Amino acid sequence: MFAGTLIKTADTAAAAFTGMIHSSRFDIAIQLETRTKMSERSPDFDVTAVNKSGRKVRIGTAWSEIGNTTGNPYLSMQIDVGLGPFRVNAVQTKEAREAQSGEYEVIPLVSNGTMKSGSISGELTAMDADNAFAGYIANMMFDLDFILVENTYKTEETHPDYRIEVSSPRGTPIRVGSAWMARSSRTGNDYVSLLINTPDGDLRVNAVQNEEQRGGQTFSIIPFVESAAPDRPGSTGMALVG
Repeated sequence: MFAGTLIKTADTAAAAFTGMIHSSRFDIAIQLETRTKMSERSPDFDVTAVNKSGRKVRIGTAWSEIGNTTGNPYLSMQIDVGLGPFRVNAVQTKEAREAQSGEYEVIPLVSNGTMKSGSISGELTAMDADNAFAGYIANMMFDLDFILVENTYKTEETHPDYRIEVSSPRGTPIRVGSAWMARSSRTGNDYVSLLINTPDGDLRVNAVQNEEQRGGQTFSIIPFVESAAPDRPGSTGMALVG
């Protein structure tokens, strides 16, 4: 079960809401930051927090809603702190509404639906030399700085284009995954598909460019979404080979 509180901030503040989420396993300070809506059902807010390394990461999204039966406004949040996604609502008590206090109570949402994880944050930047990339990927449970090194042993189309490497405490390169250059069959835009091995299993993510980034050297890392139509040969069953 989950509990928590949210407080609406001043209109001039960087975050629209600040608060806490609690469970038997964690106590996490969160912020709701206004984001640009791409459609009517796009999220109104990014839910962010600071992980153990001091990195701010996006751990979910939130929507401004109106109750069908009560007509009262509330916030619907989808959050993942690395333990699996969960849904909560932030609602106001009658007393809070009457006092116009801006205080919300976080309560669990009971749902049978399956949700996608929104807990991954990260960035990938093309380096000026050696056809390499540098980046990071983080959530509330891990934080990895890594580089993509060109796979000079690639001999087949399905082999990775890059090795993903991190450094040991003593600076030794350690391979933790593979990456492929790809092109979306729907948009025609180039992106990077990454497969990273973590202690909890293999992690699939894509590095894509939004409108502001397109044509530049920086990519945003987002969770992988399974598609019925692969964008590149061998997109299923990716192995850490080559």
